[in-house]
Amino acid sequence: MEAVIKLEKIVKNYKVGTQIVRALRSVSLTINKGEYVAIMGASGSGKSTMMNVIGCLDTPTSGFYELNNQDVSHLSDDELAEIRNKEIGFVFQTFNLLPRNTALENVMLPLVYAGVKKQQRIVMAEKILTEVGLADRIEHRPNELSGGQRQRVAVARALVNNPCILLADEPTGNLDSKISEEIMQLFAEIHRKGNTLIVVTHEESIAKHAHRIIRLKDGEIEADYVNPDPVY
Repeated sequence: MEAVIKLEKIVKNYKVGTQIVRALRSVSLTINKGEYVAIMGASGSGKSTMMNVIGCLDTPTSGFYELNNQDVSHLSDDELAEIRNKEIGFVFQTFNLLPRNTALENVMLPLVYAGVKKQQRIVMAEKILTEVGLADRIEHRPNELSGGQRQRVAVARALVNNPCILLADEPTGNLDSKISEEIMQLFAEIHRKGNTLIVVTHEESIAKHAHRIIRLKDGEIEADYVNPDPVY
């Protein structure tokens, strides 16, 4: 198996006033290409910090992080931004769409940063929107879309650059149970196509879709196991 993510003895400390908060305590973890992983934990367990480190939104206090065979442990903010745009697709609970832009324009944004020519951007964005079931909504703005459709736009935007991993943070947190199930079915399709998928969640009903579950507690990995019966 080819490792996409390798964390070795990752420590992340924060200073809050005079206190040192030890958010991650020597965490080691390998995620292979094509895996579907859920990272779980209660508030304060370290799962958000781990997501920020994995997503190159933050750097560890100490330890080693290799993403797609590149050491990203100690890069500058600009270098991290470049890695994020190229290697990682993000899906957030709050969708993070630009309200005045159409679905097509929102999905094209990462391609603008990547320097892709306009005509090619349109073709790539239309293709991925069609794949997530929104071919008839490409000219709609976020306020003209349902919550589930907005999250599909966010998923399309995350995938348009063909990143090595899709990282989803509480992706169904703002959706009702029926729409949540639709989004999880979409994730299952994305995984079947060979994408590496990491979902950060506190909900058991979301984690049960993953093929591997990692549970954090007090900044450490409490459990890491294969889900014997993932929901499809």
